[in-house]
Amino acid sequence: MSATPVVSSPPYWDEATRELIKCDRVLRKLIPRHPGACLVSRGNPFVTLARSIVGQQISVPAAQAVWDRLTAALPDFSPAKVARMRVERLRACGLSQRKAEYIRDLAAHFRQGGMDLNDWRSLDDEAVVQALTQIRGVGRWTAEMFLIFNLMRPDVLPIDDIGLMRAVSQHYFGGEPVTRAELREVGGNWAPWRSVGVWFMWRSLDPIAVEY
Repeated sequence: MSATPVVSSPPYWDEATRELIKCDRVLRKLIPRHPGACLVSRGNPFVTLARSIVGQQISVPAAQAVWDRLTAALPDFSPAKVARMRVERLRACGLSQRKAEYIRDLAAHFRQGGMDLNDWRSLDDEAVVQALTQIRGVGRWTAEMFLIFNLMRPDVLPIDDIGLMRAVSQHYFGGEPVTRAELREVGGNWAPWRSVGVWFMWRSLDPIAVEY
C-alpha cells in the first residue's frame, strides 16, 4: 500500500460551487479566486487517517513537513510497515510520543482486520464517526477529516477545526472570536454542501491545499 495519492475529485463539486456562490456573500468572492481547484481524495483509508492524526492541532505546513519526513523514512507507508516501526523512529520524523503511538495502533488495527472498510460507503456520516472513534487517537475531528477527504461526503462541518474557526471569524465576524453556535449558523447556510464551504475557508487562510 503506497502513500502516493490516487487522486479523485467529487462529482458534486461544480454543482456545489455554483449553489454556494448564489447563497453566500463570502463564498461568492472566495470561490472564483481558485478556478479549477477542488477537494481530492487519496483513496487510501489508512493514509487518510494517519495524515489526519499527524495534522491534529498543528498548522497545515507543519503537518506537511512531518508527513514528508515520515514518507521519506518509509516510502511504502503501509499498515504492515508502520506497525514494525519503532516509536523512536516515528518520533524522529517529528511526531510527538502520543501521535507516534496512535499511528502504530492505527496500523495494528488495519493489520488485524479491525476496519470494516467495505461497508463504510453505505453508512451515514454519524455511523462512520462512531465506528472510527473507537480507535485510539481517532477523535471526532479526525473522523470528520476522513469523511471529507476519503469518503468525500459533501455536507460535513467540523466545528472544532481551528482553521475553520479562524476563517469564519475573519470573513464573517470581523476577526472577533466565534462560538460553536455561530459557526453552525454560518455553516448552515452552506448546506447541503458544507464540506465544500469548509474547504474554501481553509484555502482562504493558506495557499497550500489541505490534504489528508
